Amino acid sequence: MTTAPDPTSLPRLTRAEHGRSAAPIRIIHLGIGNFTRAHQAWYTEHASDAAQWGIAGFTGRSRRMVDKLDPQGNVYTLITSAPEGDSFEVISSISSMHEGGDMEALRKYFVDPNVSIVTSTVTEAGYKRDTHGNLNVHDTDVSEDLAKLRNDVNASELSTVPARIVAGLEARRAAGADAITILPCDNLAGNGAAFRRVVEQAIEAVDPTLLEWTRDNVAWATSMVDRITPATTDAELRTVAETKGWYDAAPVRTEPFLEWVIQGDFPKGRPAWDEAGAVITDDVEPYEQRKLWMLNGSHSTLAYVGPLFGHESVAEAIADPKLQSWVNEWWDLAGSYLSVSSDDYRAKLLERFSNPRIHHHLFQIATDGSQKLPVRIVPVAKHALAEGREITAPARAIAAWIVFLRRFGDTQAKDVNLDEVKKLANSGDVTSAVSYLDKDLGANTVFTNKVNELVHELSSTTAA
Repeated sequence: MTTAPDPTSLPRLTRAEHGRSAAPIRIIHLGIGNFTRAHQAWYTEHASDAAQWGIAGFTGRSRRMVDKLDPQGNVYTLITSAPEGDSFEVISSISSMHEGGDMEALRKYFVDPNVSIVTSTVTEAGYKRDTHGNLNVHDTDVSEDLAKLRNDVNASELSTVPARIVAGLEARRAAGADAITILPCDNLAGNGAAFRRVVEQAIEAVDPTLLEWTRDNVAWATSMVDRITPATTDAELRTVAETKGWYDAAPVRTEPFLEWVIQGDFPKGRPAWDEAGAVITDDVEPYEQRKLWMLNGSHSTLAYVGPLFGHESVAEAIADPKLQSWVNEWWDLAGSYLSVSSDDYRAKLLERFSNPRIHHHLFQIATDGSQKLPVRIVPVAKHALAEGREITAPARAIAAWIVFLRRFGDTQAKDVNLDEVKKLANSGDVTSAVSYLDKDLGANTVFTNKVNELVHELSSTTAA
């Protein structure tokens, strides 16, 4: 029996040996992680003018990704896993990597007139919004960052994304650089308008004179993104080592399907993403609603229900007949409120979820439910209530979230508001837990009664 090689014993993957020359940096990406490296970076890599568009990536908080990619010249192996097998390619579109809090580097790129796009994948939590969609100025990190910028526009330690954007735009204005497009790529309906709102509110709190400049020089685009991309494990490192014969400290595994729909202006140009398959449209809303409700909504349902039944991945959960029937129930309801057909999309989702080679861990998807459920589940629940329709599917998703927090709140659960939502879940006050997600929904006794019923059902019928 042949022993598999220790990946670290092999020659290191490097740009010089296996990638292409680093392109000049013209894109800043905030919150770079596996999804970005499988999605936006892939589209940029496959654009016909890729040699002209390099990405400067900034992590969310940790510098682990920087430490892994920097010795490789910021190239990495993308593993595309279809049911029949894997394919491999080296992605070279990231030209530099930085820790999220490296404000010196961020300002350096913002003042460069050749940098013309800022993209982001910072999750719903990164927008730092309150329940009304406004900048949450009561958030400690937000208030501290705003105070720092009011005191010194060149503040070097900023922890929130809106504040970092404000700092970058202040630097760009001071340098006399002109137009730039900000293109958020988060799973949030109307992400361009949502991001613009919190950034402009941060600007107003720091320096209202910057607002006039941004309205003349900043274009806000919107996008819908889709590609299932699990967290990297040692299995990916071994697969690359055994197949390609090199050590890659940061490979990414993803599915064959991908989609990017973009709406907005790019006054200083953009990569030829459309030639790589991106859709450029005047109305992204139908696409983002379909994705948010059909894919993300069912993902959240599985993320909270699946672990209660002992399942670890999406593929395991969707193979459970009971859980698949619940997902179909959700799709029946959510799909009925879409303005575009969902039949083919739904069939494709089932195929994607069932892919045995994509181990998309449910605990990963379950992160930040307090931020995700209001955009993935709540709108469909409100539509159904307004029409007097069956509400079991959305109520079940929220009930499962509550039971999930009770069972895994001290171990596996992760949420930007974990202490608060865990306390609500354990209090037994279902109405308050629902109200935390949406006050109107929490005030609807028909809905809260159904959630309460399903909380008891899930608590009593699932395995500990």
